[in-house]
Amino acid sequence: MNILIKQGRLMDASQSLDQVKDLYIADGNIVAIGEAPADFIADQTLDATGKWVLPGLVDLCARLREPGSEYKATLLSELRAAMAGGVTSLACPPDTDPVLDEPGLVEMLKHRAKSQALAHVYPLGAVTRQLQGQLLTEMYALTAAGCVGFSQADTAIVDTQVLWRAFEYAASFGYTLFMRAEDPYLAKNGVAHDGEVASRLGLKGIPSAAESIALQTMLRIAQATGVKLHIARVSTAESVELIRQAKQSGMALSADVSIQHLHLTDMDIGFFDSMVHLKPPVRTQRDRDALRAGLLDGTLDAICSDHTPVDDDAKALPFAESHAGASALELLLPLTLKWAAQAKLAPTQALTKITQTPANILGIAAGHLQVGASADVVIYDPEMEWRVDGRALTSQGKNTPFVNHAVTGKVTTTLTQGKLVFQQETLQSR
Repeated sequence: MNILIKQGRLMDASQSLDQVKDLYIADGNIVAIGEAPADFIADQTLDATGKWVLPGLVDLCARLREPGSEYKATLLSELRAAMAGGVTSLACPPDTDPVLDEPGLVEMLKHRAKSQALAHVYPLGAVTRQLQGQLLTEMYALTAAGCVGFSQADTAIVDTQVLWRAFEYAASFGYTLFMRAEDPYLAKNGVAHDGEVASRLGLKGIPSAAESIALQTMLRIAQATGVKLHIARVSTAESVELIRQAKQSGMALSADVSIQHLHLTDMDIGFFDSMVHLKPPVRTQRDRDALRAGLLDGTLDAICSDHTPVDDDAKALPFAESHAGASALELLLPLTLKWAAQAKLAPTQALTKITQTPANILGIAAGHLQVGASADVVIYDPEMEWRVDGRALTSQGKNTPFVNHAVTGKVTTTLTQGKLVFQQETLQSR
């Protein structure tokens, strides 16, 4: 099918593109920008006048809740949410039930995701069996089954000898490890940042040192083994500085921050608002400012949604008993651009944090609008003003700390592989 996207503002930092031009799509690929190819006849024309035409977003962390937690969300519901948010490629962590530690499970997930013909799903396999931090998985077989990297999700490897072996093994095959740094003993039973707010509310705190101590260990082992290491969901100023120093020393390293931590602080917990119960916890304004500065200077490379749908009952519990997580696929783009506006950063530069750069980290061909690329394209209305309503989210998880937040800009159309899959909050029949 031939599609013409007409007179949109095309934005793609990979080719220094920020101009109002036509975009031509044929057979699922971008075939021209600006002028129509010879003999091109559009079967469908999408008028993007006054709107932005962007590469499909690439998300480094989105939990789809399948297999095993369909009462929280289903693969279909969350892939639809991805389409509503313009996320056309996403990595999912291995903390499903059962854990993604067997090739058959990875193949099943890939097959089910492909059959939906919505977002491209890239599984991260477990580093250790059952995420128990003891026995390494068969990383080679998991890669052959479709894993693009390996992770422990939110579970630490306590035994540093096992951690060393995992880094060595991954380094020998060139695999990327996506690790979140947290000392499980310092963080034990904690539910909020260990600071003034947690003390006032009587909540068990997680100190910043829980992250920085674990991060120092990972960086030292990574330096010794030469592994490709990605630090996931950084939350503290100390971690930003450690990563900055590591990069300045020449280490090959990347890192991301969640969109929640880019905007929120522990003050947003207010009076025990369980929607702000996240993992890692939101921290102080100093930490948030350091995260923002780290993004601007390149210390932190990407922004992820850390999409974690939670069922209503689990969020309705008292703060300390509630389940951590937030639904964020549909908010990733507008909240990233909101940060860019506050930081006085050009939209094209901010967009690289959720398109081209995460695609490079995952090692996938995505996140740009170059001729010949798969037509994963988003049309975005930068002027649409709205307030976040959790109940109106496409995701089955209605849990978001941004309820009633004013947002400007919204995805109006999403295409994957040249197929129109979302338009004006109505999924097209497939």
